[in-house]
Amino acid sequence: MKGAIDVWCNPFTPAGIKHLFLDNEEVYFMMGIQWGRRANMRGYEPDEFIAKMDALGIEKVCVPALKQAFFRKGRMGADFSYEDIAELVNAYPDRIVGLAGINPFERMEGVRKLERAIKDYGFRGAHIHPYGFGIPINSAEWYPFYAKCAELDVPVMIQTGHSAEFMPSACGRPLLLDDIALYFPELRLIGAHTGWPWVEELIALAWKHPNVYIAVSGHAPKYWDRSLVHFINSRGIGKVMWGTDYPLILHEESLEQIEQLELKPQAKEALLRDTAVSVFKFEE
Repeated sequence: MKGAIDVWCNPFTPAGIKHLFLDNEEVYFMMGIQWGRRANMRGYEPDEFIAKMDALGIEKVCVPALKQAFFRKGRMGADFSYEDIAELVNAYPDRIVGLAGINPFERMEGVRKLERAIKDYGFRGAHIHPYGFGIPINSAEWYPFYAKCAELDVPVMIQTGHSAEFMPSACGRPLLLDDIALYFPELRLIGAHTGWPWVEELIALAWKHPNVYIAVSGHAPKYWDRSLVHFINSRGIGKVMWGTDYPLILHEESLEQIEQLELKPQAKEALLRDTAVSVFKFEE
């Protein structure tokens, strides 16, 4: 089937939801208490989730083996194993896409793990949640991972903008992508979560660099900045891709709200599918 592609969908199984949200006090506080979205924290078995995707016309979801640290506590908050995500990928290889989360403190061992995830487990890219590690995304600790992704010809998705959790937001400021894109022009870089509140910084870099893209994960379409909607619908066609950060944003509510934006057909197709196909090199 051909349908929408969600480039950031968190592990959706009961165990995945428990680990990332119910057992993660900072994420639970922000998403559950502050934002009132506790009803979203429900897990599904893979066959149930695929049925939900079918009903909504969703072709693929990219699921990161998320590596998220607690900045103030000096320990990991979410630490999904590659093997757990690989089980989902193996069960539905045409529907679930693995992304290898990166812990920069694993250094070269982490680089070797990343390579195994791509070569042995069939993952299609890397994923960085930088804030809890306290290391800006243009710092040296990340460069061995960027180099390996460039060598393997897979994209890197990086959360950009502020951190909703109690972590230093400056680590993910979109302007820092400039240094990475200049050093690795062959590396496809995806700035996720719209870069908010520095949305126009991310737009400027996506417009400047052929290898920089935007993912709209983490923010409901009805709240997207007007400048981002204009970019999606004009000179940014082919530079922006759909993502939800599910279960923060449910697929059905995101798709319904996108319909209200009245995008040009070409722009909507690029947002929901075509850009992701190009960046991740999915087969048509």
